[in-house]
Amino acid sequence: MYGKVEGTEFVELDPQFRECVVGHARVERLWTGGRWLEGPAWFNQGRYVLFSDIPNNRMLRWDEASDSVQVFKNDSNNSNGNTVDAQGRLISCEHLTRRVVRTEHDGSTTVLADSYNGKRLNSPNDVVSHSDGSTWFTDPDYGILSDYEGKKAEPELPCQVYRIDTNGRIEALISDMSKPNGLAFSPDESKLYVADTGASHDEHGPKHIVQYTLENNNTAVVNAGVFAVCDSGLFDGFRLDNEGRIWTSAADGVHCYSPDGVLLGKILIPEFVANVTFGGIKRNRLFICGTTSLYSVYVTANGCAYG
Repeated sequence: MYGKVEGTEFVELDPQFRECVVGHARVERLWTGGRWLEGPAWFNQGRYVLFSDIPNNRMLRWDEASDSVQVFKNDSNNSNGNTVDAQGRLISCEHLTRRVVRTEHDGSTTVLADSYNGKRLNSPNDVVSHSDGSTWFTDPDYGILSDYEGKKAEPELPCQVYRIDTNGRIEALISDMSKPNGLAFSPDESKLYVADTGASHDEHGPKHIVQYTLENNNTAVVNAGVFAVCDSGLFDGFRLDNEGRIWTSAADGVHCYSPDGVLLGKILIPEFVANVTFGGIKRNRLFICGTTSLYSVYVTANGCAYG
């Protein structure tokens, strides 16, 4: 279990990367058996990670205490991205129902968003929670392109990034992306980072992360420019640590970027990586969703938030 997983390696591209990793740490494969794993979210009180297996239409739970994986939810409506809000509730993006939902502490479900201006959302992909109580999510069309991760349908809306305020009002804040995907806030929540994976269906499309500045009491954003361009496949989901570094998924593993966009190093994984999150009681354990497997590795960095 704790030996080196074949195909994994730390690649230093800048001396600063040495400060981010533990020299003797090894990538662990915690579980395998999925088809396309996504959306890891750490629940600190229960010491477990929830993650989606989109094509298999289920959500799984890895438990730290027992080091085991169980099915958390069957018929998950092809759930994709997940996060945890300030009250410890699960927020999920569902491809099949084309909505964003919150699971309450009693197990009931609250629909946060399923339409905008009277039209159905495409297939909400990834989601984050702001400390002001708002919920932000991306809505590309991946879940309606075929029946593999949802149900094939014609889009009714452009691919956009939305904000849901504490009163349930939904507003599209970013409308100029090809396929908005992963997103996360900076440690002080003054910046929003969003991946655009338009190159997935257009060889000349974008494959970068864009940085935005939040304005007007976090109700508007200003494009601050491209933060980084992926050199291996596409960026998908990502998270930031307390120092403002971005740890992002890519085709060859996890890439670590400095706050000013310098690629510091990589954690090579023998599968396409879709998403990551920080967990553990010290937020220094990086959980990694590869194509079929859940991995983890301890690092010296600490995630800036759970979920």
